[in-house]
Amino acid sequence: MVQVKRRIAAIFTCAIALSCIVRAQDLASFEKRTTVKVLPNGLTLIVCERPEAPVFSFYTLVDAGSADDPDGASGIAHMFEHMAFKGTTEIGTTDYAAEKIALAKVETAYAAYDAEYRKRVGQSPEKLAQLLKAFQDAQAEAQKFVIPNQFSEIAEENGAVGINANTTEDSTQYFWSMPSNRLELWAYLESQRIAHPVEREFYKERNVVQEERRMRVDSSPVGRMVEQFLATAYVAHPYRRPGVGWESEISQVSATEATTFHEKYYVPANIVIAVVGDLKASETMPVLERYFAPIPTAPRPEPMTTVEPPQVAEKSVIIREATQPFYIEGYHRPDYLDPDDSAYDAISDIFSNGRTARLFRSLVRDQSIAAEAQGFSGFPGDKYPGLFAVYAVPLPGHSPEEMRASIHKELDRLKTEDVTDAELERFKTRARADILRGLADNEGLAHQLAEYQTRFGDWRELFNQLQKIDAVSKADIRRVANKIFTDNNRTSARIEFVPPQRRAPQAAEGAGTGTPGTAMLTAPPAPTAQTAGGTK
Repeated sequence: MVQVKRRIAAIFTCAIALSCIVRAQDLASFEKRTTVKVLPNGLTLIVCERPEAPVFSFYTLVDAGSADDPDGASGIAHMFEHMAFKGTTEIGTTDYAAEKIALAKVETAYAAYDAEYRKRVGQSPEKLAQLLKAFQDAQAEAQKFVIPNQFSEIAEENGAVGINANTTEDSTQYFWSMPSNRLELWAYLESQRIAHPVEREFYKERNVVQEERRMRVDSSPVGRMVEQFLATAYVAHPYRRPGVGWESEISQVSATEATTFHEKYYVPANIVIAVVGDLKASETMPVLERYFAPIPTAPRPEPMTTVEPPQVAEKSVIIREATQPFYIEGYHRPDYLDPDDSAYDAISDIFSNGRTARLFRSLVRDQSIAAEAQGFSGFPGDKYPGLFAVYAVPLPGHSPEEMRASIHKELDRLKTEDVTDAELERFKTRARADILRGLADNEGLAHQLAEYQTRFGDWRELFNQLQKIDAVSKADIRRVANKIFTDNNRTSARIEFVPPQRRAPQAAEGAGTGTPGTAMLTAPPAPTAQTAGGTK
């Protein structure tokens, strides 16, 4: 009885706390404190006043991610994110006029080297070595003008914390927090790197990105499996490519290509910047206009026209090696604008959110066959139709096939039985709490404002999500589950443990033929030809 009373008291306390948050974070309150302005050049600025501490956070969202990488240059969006910290025409250089000439020579030298390297017939090893040396010498000359890390150091010396950036399939984001009295300095720094970036130390940074790929994909069995999983699930859409890029393309991408990418996608009309903190919009907006309005106007990039065709047959990938077994499967689902988007969120929450979710209870707690089991919706992105994915890590003595069977059993329950009242209510409570918690700090709020302004054209849609969550019914969940969890819509991938002494050579055998268990794919062997940018 005492435990029951304590539980009731805890629930009551949480309910009071949540209701207080709702009252403090309602739409009307935010409308009074939030100002949006679209500059003549097309850039959108959002200022939200939150005078709780003398600091502010910003969030710059560029509506371009790795899905926008040009053909033959996968990884360029991620590469440019790295370059955005290399400085500008005024920061990071001792003499930009001279550096500009030196960088042009680097590109000329690289183009000559790359042209010889790409020859499939008639390549001259002697000429290639000469061109490589000329390229390396040009890099060394340009390096003389570089002041390393000056951009970040200026920000940090003026109180910036959490300096970071992120590239996803759908967008690229830049963010940090700073004292409010450094607003103008931030506006100068951010506007400069949008309008006047310099591709200095590009090939040095390219080596860093290649190392990221080696660490996260090539040296990771799960990384290689997921890469092959996506390449099999998609046949047309860019979601099939790894965000970090294919090795052969990373190793040949040039600073000239990075500049072209910037000129196309880092245009004002494709950028939203949210600033949240101890600021007054009446004083802040003129400062922001002074720095961001001069960025030249350019056309917004044309929308993507590639549409992934419907999947008509089950596809699978099997990797056999001496490592931890793993199982993942995915089902194509619509993008975030679909009317059933909140129903997908409900399925993800009830099916696999935490230790009380069905997947964890069944595979981890009750059957004790998995160390971990999780599902998520909108993978690898949700700007375009993505995947509802589920994975499980089998415990010793258990197989990926057992994970598959148990996952399908739980998915079938969603298709044939209504979820309980308690499960549906837990989802709605958690979803509301997650949204409201995301508004609790300046950085989270800036992120949400920029994200919703970009996706829906109005940050207020953030609050409409609460209504959409409340509207989800048991029937919606069952209907959506029956729509997407079908055999023909499934792509699966697994790692099967094979003792080292018994490993046989692996080969690709008809991935995507519609016959489960026939595609045995691995990442290609790493080439060994050395270049100035690393391996090709």
